[in-house]
Amino acid sequence: MYTLPLPLIPTSFISLVLGLVLGSFYNVCIFRYLAGTSIVRPGSHCPGCGHVLAWWENIPVLSYLLLGGKCRSCKASISLQYPLVELLSGILALLLALRFGLGATWLVYMILTGLLIVGSFIDLHSFILPDIITLPGAAIALAGSFLFPQGVVSSLVGALAGAGLFLFIQQTYRLLRNIEGLGTGDIKLMLMLGAMTGWQGLPIMIFLSATTGLVVSLVYLKKDKRLDMKTAIPFGPFLSMGTMLYVLWGQQIWNLYLGLLSK
Repeated sequence: MYTLPLPLIPTSFISLVLGLVLGSFYNVCIFRYLAGTSIVRPGSHCPGCGHVLAWWENIPVLSYLLLGGKCRSCKASISLQYPLVELLSGILALLLALRFGLGATWLVYMILTGLLIVGSFIDLHSFILPDIITLPGAAIALAGSFLFPQGVVSSLVGALAGAGLFLFIQQTYRLLRNIEGLGTGDIKLMLMLGAMTGWQGLPIMIFLSATTGLVVSLVYLKKDKRLDMKTAIPFGPFLSMGTMLYVLWGQQIWNLYLGLLSK
């Protein structure tokens, strides 16, 4: 049976708890951005009845389970997104800590991961990737790229190549079809993601993003007959997913790919 080495146990616990807590804050950012309200005031409350949440109603994941997924005051259903975002944030924080350890590299990746989570869920709801997410994210990724495995030059080239490629795809699609096939927000997002993966990781990241996006799209098409191949689907969440897969397991994925080629 596999057991974690003792030094990794506190690291895992700290990163997981911090990730869960941050996930709760990410939910605030997501829902309040969509509502056009401040993330500072008022305090946490039920959006239906205005009930101000007690401290024990704000515990990530656990409060949702204790309350049975309903507001204690008005009994309105609490969006499943709350525990999902908290769990996603906690798991990614844990995986990043196991990959890089608790340190400066982990901190930079955590900031970027938080921006990706918030941006992805806003994109899912509104088909918008806000500049307040993508542009600071690109700046942080480039500024912190000296901590990344691929280094500064690769990150800079990756950012420019990724954004340039998506700009070319957008303009070519517009020229051929006279419609917007790729949002400008995705182009700005690629500045950030290209810096995170470096130019070497771009092909794998884009392939993973396109594959997951295609699979999810086909599942939705099969489940909902009202949808067709022209139905718009936000690409930002899949780009973010592909990037995190590469950041966490890029070398293993690359080795697997090379192994398949050699057969």
